[in-house]
Amino acid sequence: MSKTWILKIDSYFNANPNCIIATAHIDKFPTDLPLEPNIREPNKRSSTYRQIFDSLTTQPEKFFERHSGIVLCANKVKPNKNKTELELEILEASEGGSDGIINGGHTVLAFEQARNYNYDLSLARVKVTIHIGLNEAEAKDIALASNTTSPVDSRSKVNAKGDYDFIKQYLAKLERKEDRKFRIAYYQNQSGVPRNAQCNVTHLFKLINCLDRNRYNPDGNKRTKHPTGTNTPSHITDAERERLAKLLPLLSQAMWIEQRLYEIIQEHISNPRRKGINDLASIDTRKNTLLPDSKYSFGFGAPTDLALPIIASYRVFLDQDYNWIIPFNEFAENFLQHLWGNYYRKYLVSEKLAGNTVGTKICRNQEIWESLYISAQSYLNQHLMKMVNSSKRDSVVLTAK
Repeated sequence: MSKTWILKIDSYFNANPNCIIATAHIDKFPTDLPLEPNIREPNKRSSTYRQIFDSLTTQPEKFFERHSGIVLCANKVKPNKNKTELELEILEASEGGSDGIINGGHTVLAFEQARNYNYDLSLARVKVTIHIGLNEAEAKDIALASNTTSPVDSRSKVNAKGDYDFIKQYLAKLERKEDRKFRIAYYQNQSGVPRNAQCNVTHLFKLINCLDRNRYNPDGNKRTKHPTGTNTPSHITDAERERLAKLLPLLSQAMWIEQRLYEIIQEHISNPRRKGINDLASIDTRKNTLLPDSKYSFGFGAPTDLALPIIASYRVFLDQDYNWIIPFNEFAENFLQHLWGNYYRKYLVSEKLAGNTVGTKICRNQEIWESLYISAQSYLNQHLMKMVNSSKRDSVVLTAK
């Protein structure tokens, strides 16, 4: 059902048949307007919000001249007889609407907070631009162009273009199929999602990129041998979406590797060789880490990319069609324990002894990626040889019978 909001105004004019510009009263401004078209949620801790709040509460009568205004989208706009009010009809998202605040979420939040603190806003006014009858694409296009007061991260822009829709749909299906819940942030200041970098949608792309054995093949002729890049794309092309869609079925395994590695680290620091001493570089026992799957929370902080070289080594076990050469469950745990015990734990301990942190250095350290990849190849060859020898023994036994 559509809803209506009342905007108290001094005056208005039609900029064009589908756009009204009005001077609105801030003390009566509806602060519960939906944020559907906006590309990020307001953040009270941001400098943008603080500047708006200070400007509003110190000299409210000058706010109109100092502020660029608010941009809204409504399905219909109807003035009253005295032209002192505008009635806004807002369609809900479930009705196919994209109505509400396009630009000005921080401003409206400042209105609400100032009124909660009983500031006198009777003289405060704000310019309001109201677009009428925009579709979702048009509303988001204006939102992207309007949000220039402070930097908007590339993730929010990609989300506003709908480029993450394919992964949202995949995760929704996975939640239903496997009875699990994900906590993923797709845009800035998204409410209800933890701020851990591991819960960022870009982290999911890193996880599955690590398993792209076709793009990142050290035995091939391409210059890029390992998936060490961490740049967030500002646009996902059709070709890139097609590539990522092929890798998505591997996301569950990638997340399992990361989760299991964190469990191993948790066990290690919970039973240290020297009581009270954490011997792993960049593992902070004063912090917490939350992973995308809401079941997994850990009592230590870790670099966002900590698990990536480990996950990337697993791509040795994939064929060109991204199928596991050996069933994943048959080797995943033993192989992870092999990498941890023979290399990765020693690496983190040596870095701690040297007084170093790892952090983003992991993605720049080609030696780590190369060593783990070679170790994976050796492990796979040994595993296949055991399978061949076992098959030969079984064949000999059958022949003898």
